[in-house]
Amino acid sequence: MESSAVHAATIRLTHPISSSRPFLSHPFKPSNLNLNLNLNLKLQHKFPLASHNPSLLQPLSATLSDAHSETENVELADLDWDNLGFGLQTTDYMYVMKCPHGAEGVFSKGELKRFGNIELNPSAGVLNYGQGLFEGLKAYRKHDGNILLFRPQENALRMRMGAERMCMPSPTVEQFVEAVKETVLANKRWVPPPGKGSLYIRPLLMGSGPVLGLAPAPEYTFLIYVSPVGNYFKEGLAPINLIVENELHRATPGGTGGVKTIGNYAAVLKAQSAAKARGYSDVLYLDCVHKKYLEEVSSCNIFVVKGNVISTPAVKGTILPGITRKSIIDVGRSQGFQVEERLVSVDELLDADEVFCTGTAVVVSPVGSVTYLGDRVSYRDGVGAVSQQLYTALTRLQMGLAEDEMNWTVELR
Repeated sequence: MESSAVHAATIRLTHPISSSRPFLSHPFKPSNLNLNLNLNLKLQHKFPLASHNPSLLQPLSATLSDAHSETENVELADLDWDNLGFGLQTTDYMYVMKCPHGAEGVFSKGELKRFGNIELNPSAGVLNYGQGLFEGLKAYRKHDGNILLFRPQENALRMRMGAERMCMPSPTVEQFVEAVKETVLANKRWVPPPGKGSLYIRPLLMGSGPVLGLAPAPEYTFLIYVSPVGNYFKEGLAPINLIVENELHRATPGGTGGVKTIGNYAAVLKAQSAAKARGYSDVLYLDCVHKKYLEEVSSCNIFVVKGNVISTPAVKGTILPGITRKSIIDVGRSQGFQVEERLVSVDELLDADEVFCTGTAVVVSPVGSVTYLGDRVSYRDGVGAVSQQLYTALTRLQMGLAEDEMNWTVELR
């Protein structure tokens, strides 16, 4: 099962990580998830539908506290679980699967390897021509010690869609999901206790075979690694501050903005770095044709709220079809909101009652202010009632605290 090297021309594991890390029998302590519990009465007043289903308003921290007596002691890695950020924490195993030259797009059976460096030929397609995709999903630990995955089939389907656009073979949905399961279970001691964070899962698909002239790579590698994480933004659930970028653009019609290719993210680093240097949390991009319609934030989708209507830019090739986005649309509609997917102008953004972002990493992140052409607009609700309600509803599903009527979660034992 374990090997210090993959004997192939293009990829080899080096410097395997020791498995002799200390274990910690770590009793669960419910954390304060900063859910602004004082919003309950406002939610009931503003959204009567929610008052008929009190579970939508039940604080996560209270639910986790009730489950404390049922929580089993689980052998966990020795980490400061109360202070997880969103950064790489080396874990035990990664998963590697290859589609060799001449395999006609079929991936061979993969295997777990000790997490470590990989070696690529200098002329690998991913290094020379950016032929690579990635995905992101999370695993959560329940109070009974079991682990939940959230909609892994959707990630598999999105990777296959992206692979087709990038002229790459892709694992089947079944191969993808089974690989995720194996990787999570092999690293289960790194899944945070309930309420302390999640295990971030990063599948990669890359052209690992050597190619000099511009052409698809002759060989491909599918790899998964994981890391325990806390909040993506340092603000946590506190409101973030965005600046609208009207000169640089994230994507163009007919390009690759609608798939999760690696180059999309390098392209936002310049504007994002400049924004963070000025004290903003992130950048909101406009369309490159009219320069007035919202597209997305650097790594997450955007929603605006006006009354009982929630609007988000329609997915038409330049916007990534986020899985959290898709889930929030369904959850919002199930709770009585009118959710629209359409062109959303920057004027509507500035006139909104509330704004929030969604993504695997951020889940739901309320926006406290938006700056456009030097003018700053603040949203009076701070952590808005809608953001709060949708965040609570979605995270209760992800953590196994609410009945999964959507059949979105996959439980690992």
